[in-house]
Formats: sequence, C-alpha cells, structure tokens
Amino acid sequence: MKFNLRPIELNDNPVLAKIVRNTLAEFGANHPGTVYYDPTTDALYELFQTKGAGYFVACVDDKIAGGAGIYPTAGLAPDTCELVKMYLVPEARGIGLGKTLIDKSLSYAREAGYRQVYLETMPELKQALKVYEKFGFRYLEGPMGNSGHTGCSLWMLKTLEV
Repeated sequence: MKFNLRPIELNDNPVLAKIVRNTLAEFGANHPGTVYYDPTTDALYELFQTKGAGYFVACVDDKIAGGAGIYPTAGLAPDTCELVKMYLVPEARGIGLGKTLIDKSLSYAREAGYRQVYLETMPELKQALKVYEKFGFRYLEGPMGNSGHTGCSLWMLKTLEV
C-alpha cells in the first residue's frame, strides 16, 4: 500500500468525522464526553485554522484513511499542545501509518515551538496506548487543560527533545 500525508482541506470534514466516529464505535469508546459527541468533529478544517494548530490527513492509495493533529487546547501552558483526533480506518492500521502521523505531528509541534505534547485517551483504545508509550508518552494522574472531553479517563504527556 502506498500512503502519504497532506494538510487538511475543507472537503475532508465529512469523511474524517465518519472515520473518527466509526473508530470510536468499533472499540466501544463512543461515550458521552468524547469527540464522538463533540460538534467540532464535523468541522475539523475550521477547528485547525487556529494559530498553533495543524492537522494531517493520511491517504492510502489516494483515499482518506484517517489523520492526526496538534492543537493548542485551552488551559494548557503556552509551551504545551495536545495530540488530537488520531484515528485510522481498520485497513490502514499496522502498516506504519499511525507512526508516520505521530512523527509528523510531533515534528509540527517542535517547529511551532511547543516543548510538551499532551493527549487524552481511553482504555478501550489498547493498541493506541502501546504506540503512545513507544513514543515516550508517560501517564499522568489527571487531566491537563480544558478539552471538554470528560469521557477520557487516561492522560499522557511527552516532553519534546529540542
């Protein structure tokens, strides 16, 4: 399979929203207080026009297969951003695309001047947890910032190497 990453475009919104919601439903993680119910999930292009934000769409054989992004979540320190909306369709998993998306997101965060990357997730997303751990994300006792995603019960943080 051939894959590539590109910046988000306006017409990506419906496809990405479907991927996010289908993935959460697939793993039984479509709880209230998660991005499943977040109205910004339907308007990712608009959301990622925020200063300090960037979202990368993963395409496999020229078809959207998912994405991931960096966002300056409210309430986080100015040198800290959040890794957000990291989802892939089932057929795009296990081919190195998730790793490529995280690498791209962390590079973007570094270039944007962030020193730490925070994320929120759920125990149902076991495979993602393993990947985050391999990237050096460490578990926190509680949430940081004000994402509004109270349905997430796991929080992680990574310090970026300069």
